[in-house]
Amino acid sequence: MKQYLINILAILLFSIAFTPVIANPTDSLEAVLPRKWDKRIHQKYEGWERLRPTHVKYQYAGGMGVSAFGIGWDYGKRRQWETDFLVGFLPSKYADKFRLTFTVKQNYIPWSMSFDEHWALEPFYCGLYVTTIAGEEFWKQEPGRYPNRYYNFSTKLRPYIFIGQRINLNLDNNLIKHISLFYEISSCELYIISKITNSSLKMKDILRFSFGAKIQLFKD
Repeated sequence: MKQYLINILAILLFSIAFTPVIANPTDSLEAVLPRKWDKRIHQKYEGWERLRPTHVKYQYAGGMGVSAFGIGWDYGKRRQWETDFLVGFLPSKYADKFRLTFTVKQNYIPWSMSFDEHWALEPFYCGLYVTTIAGEEFWKQEPGRYPNRYYNFSTKLRPYIFIGQRINLNLDNNLIKHISLFYEISSCELYIISKITNSSLKMKDILRFSFGAKIQLFKD
């Protein structure tokens, strides 16, 4: 269990290293005016409020187990950055036994297009995430029982890059601001290296499809 906590801390630090400054105190509703198409405005939080999640998320597939659930925070003047922490599971039918996964995910959403007061499209977003799986038989560094560089990769940590799209439905609700449906296409470093070194592999062999939902929460 101690090793699991160390792994989770490692990927949290990885996320922080690639994250811009969160919740700039100068960001305010007055400082950021809505654009014609992009109606996003960051809701300013003060003090400890910044630790409260701004959304909850569910994702199916994507290398983080069969399903993953988690919380996240958005920031930036137009909420163009998101950081998520998700816990997933892998049933025993897909592995030697039931497994848990832990994922830290960084999203960048440059554009949002509002069609009316209810519907908005995020035509492109991208990012990266790192997933780790619970189990002492997985390793970050090659065990000494194998010849040097026999397995030149980690079975414990897996970094991914992805692109995707989202559609948002705005709600007139005191708790939920909007619900988003999304899909993503992703690949990990192991698949990309395999493609580079083996030209017979097709793109469908290294790309993974996933989908999910996000519930954006209102500020009180």
